[in-house]
Amino acid sequence: MALPSSAKYVIIGAGIHGLSTAYHLARELKARGKGSGSDIVVLDKTGIAAGASGIACGVIRNNYFQPAMRELMAHSVSVWESDPQAYSYHPVGYMQISPEVMHEGCATIYDQQKAIGYESVFVEGEKDCTEYMKGLFHDWQAKKITSVLHEKKGGYANNKRSMLGLAGKAEAESVRILSGVRVTGFQNGGGAVSAVVTDQGTIKCEHVVIGVGPWVPEFWKMLDLPKAISIKGRDGNMHHGVPMWKFWCLEEGTLGVDPEMQKTNDGRMPPVIHVDSDAPLYSDVDGSLITDKMWGIYYKPDFNFGGIQGGAAPYPVDTDPNQVRIDPYGPESPEYIVGKDFAIMWVSALAHCQKRFSGTYPKYRSDEPSGGLGAFTPDAFPIFDVFRDNVYVIADSNHGYKMLGVGQLVAKELCGERSALLEPFRFSRYAEGRLHPVSKSPFPWS
Repeated sequence: MALPSSAKYVIIGAGIHGLSTAYHLARELKARGKGSGSDIVVLDKTGIAAGASGIACGVIRNNYFQPAMRELMAHSVSVWESDPQAYSYHPVGYMQISPEVMHEGCATIYDQQKAIGYESVFVEGEKDCTEYMKGLFHDWQAKKITSVLHEKKGGYANNKRSMLGLAGKAEAESVRILSGVRVTGFQNGGGAVSAVVTDQGTIKCEHVVIGVGPWVPEFWKMLDLPKAISIKGRDGNMHHGVPMWKFWCLEEGTLGVDPEMQKTNDGRMPPVIHVDSDAPLYSDVDGSLITDKMWGIYYKPDFNFGGIQGGAAPYPVDTDPNQVRIDPYGPESPEYIVGKDFAIMWVSALAHCQKRFSGTYPKYRSDEPSGGLGAFTPDAFPIFDVFRDNVYVIADSNHGYKMLGVGQLVAKELCGERSALLEPFRFSRYAEGRLHPVSKSPFPWS
């Protein structure tokens, strides 16, 4: 497909946000009599799901300590539920299993889930939590767990398959998706972007949407937006010179066992399991202490490729963000992939939780590189906002894949309808001190 000389809407990135925005925008334009999918072009330097969306573990959950995130995720779950076949979505539920230090926060999440009509079950107390978990998995053995929040909605989706389904829905609305087109800059006119410059030509446009996941700092720089910002802290003081972006290395992998082994006691598909713990974690390989600090893992069966897939809390990249090499990305990176330390920790944590995983470390798929980079905002929460008058930036701060519904809301905003769900994520929150509350989870995105 040839590069057009002009398009009303140019969307950069053929991952979860770019494709979702394109599909829903095409439908909005048609419904409002303002155009059609033929007014939209999606550009990607590689192809559909070639970035973070294509390697995501695919977990879909509502479990967030922040009310704004919780409401936004409830909306996204409803979008996943709207076409589970096309989105390759498995609504098996999600479980947040936590120690006492997180008990109060999880109770708050449960109360607010009830308030928004999001179905979940909350179990409290170590004895009752153990009994509840053993009711699902007979070999449950995690210690010092005092709360279990079992979300009946949510689950997981197959990453690339869901993106191809989403792309198909967009193309059925006449959206053009062009692969192998690298954006190299922007032309400006009257304070707004008048054209998108690529390695194959220039496209004049009226609106630009940037949904590029970990590559967002590159486009932030192209737009000449600030490298560092001022933030009004919870102490009421302004903190200046805060770096706009930081990278974290994501840690995920696969245990090469029969995924059927993780079915529940009654033979059903299990929910996604997320465990945070402050119990000492010992190696299932040699018995040595791995950590006596807070740790966290998540896991689920992978019936797509076979095995048990999941991950652990990411770690910050110490390199200057301007010097971080994002490409080659994900499993193809020589730097940002998981190693033996992660594999031992993750499999040992699985064994800490369920006896069936004891002795399975030799089956970890070390021959299949995994991992990736996430570009995080200063507070580790998303930014959804307009810059340079007509450039809509979706900076998901690595919350991306599960946020399928964001594209629907962005599409409405592009048509002039402001979204109350996106309002808490404007860039202005930093200067105004409208920061999101912070949980006690070891994960930066919880």
